[in-house]
Amino acid sequence: MSETHARRVYGSDDDGPCEPVPGHQYVGLVGGPLDGELLDVTGWSVQERAEGVLLVTDRGLFGPGGRALYSPCEADPAGPFLWDGDTP
Repeated sequence: MSETHARRVYGSDDDGPCEPVPGHQYVGLVGGPLDGELLDVTGWSVQERAEGVLLVTDRGLFGPGGRALYSPCEADPAGPFLWDGDTP
């Protein structure tokens, strides 16, 4: 991703870096409450990436403690993760 320098990394807090770390691998999150953020998938296996991920967020439908489901794009498994919905 060539424009990762301006995007926030999921899970960043005020004390940690909010920008991508050189040498790490990221996918973009598209849609839903985390739209535009990056997810660090460094070290993830092909199987782990294929399964997608539930990410904790308080910006989703269920508020604090809720989770947003993101899955890889079928047309581009190495590309962005697309939002599939929220769950408590």
